Amino acid sequence: MATMNMIQALNSALDVMMERDGDVVSFGEDAGYFGGVFRVTANLQKKYGLDRSFDAPINEAAIVAMAIGMAARGLKPVAEIQFADYIFPGLDQIVSELSRLRYRTAGTFTAPVVIRTPCGGGIRGGQTHSMSPEAFFTHIPGVQVMMPSNPYDAKGMLISAIESPDPVIFFEPKRLYNGPFDGHSGGALSSWGKHPKGEVPEGHYTVPIGKADVVREGNAVTVVTYGTLVLVAQAAAEKAGVDAEIIDLRTLVPYDIETIARSVNKTGRCIVAQEAPRTSGFAAELAAQIQEECFYALEAPIQRVTGWDTPYPHAHEWSYFPGPERFINAMNAVLEA
Repeated sequence: MATMNMIQALNSALDVMMERDGDVVSFGEDAGYFGGVFRVTANLQKKYGLDRSFDAPINEAAIVAMAIGMAARGLKPVAEIQFADYIFPGLDQIVSELSRLRYRTAGTFTAPVVIRTPCGGGIRGGQTHSMSPEAFFTHIPGVQVMMPSNPYDAKGMLISAIESPDPVIFFEPKRLYNGPFDGHSGGALSSWGKHPKGEVPEGHYTVPIGKADVVREGNAVTVVTYGTLVLVAQAAAEKAGVDAEIIDLRTLVPYDIETIARSVNKTGRCIVAQEAPRTSGFAAELAAQIQEECFYALEAPIQRVTGWDTPYPHAHEWSYFPGPERFINAMNAVLEA
């Protein structure tokens, strides 16, 4: 085992898979020689050469299109979109081509493409570098969607994504790249080196696609979330002294409704949370499914903790970000109902 931050864990996953499988290639804007804007692909070009780790033009539609063509010809491309905010020029390729290739060819072709992209706020990126657009992609049949919350999961999940025969949109919460975050913006930066999930095996291992993780057991209320908000929810429960059970989805599509339902049937109360804007977010899908599965167990209306229906503000970032106080208010509301 080695101590890694999320950047190092993701880099290790790419290194492990490129060494094991000569069909795995990595590319994107500045993702070759430079190693990516966050250095996730650092040293891969030096180790594996220009044919397997290379730079792409500033053209997200072309990046996705190239990945689809590579996959159809037998490669396993891992494409980087530099920021999730800029994935939309490639959306038509993802919706019209990538997600449907297996279906439209009756299995003659598959598309084992992984599209990696940093997402979320917390680094003063403002409106153009802070989006959490995962809900757009959960609505596309044929695409798997994943988002880790810690280095251990990040490596195992990325390896599983690369080994999957179907396309994966792999969101990486950039606020967690260098350390865990409890939602308190004024606190000192912490290191993954002091966190249990910062211990990461150096070799090959996987975290199953579609399997959630109960990161905190409890009996009073179930909190279902993913990415950065997993750690914020844990901090909020500790601060408020609430016996909350916290579930890290890890995979959004397909998500683990069995684990969620088992928890909600036990606690009778539920909070769903996302960093993205409130309206039509993935939390709303979770709330609807939980209502269908657990109606007779629910003792109170399901509460949502989300961002606001605005672009991510630069000057008021922490007014937008769903911090611990928003979680505590939701916990109080659901427990007092």
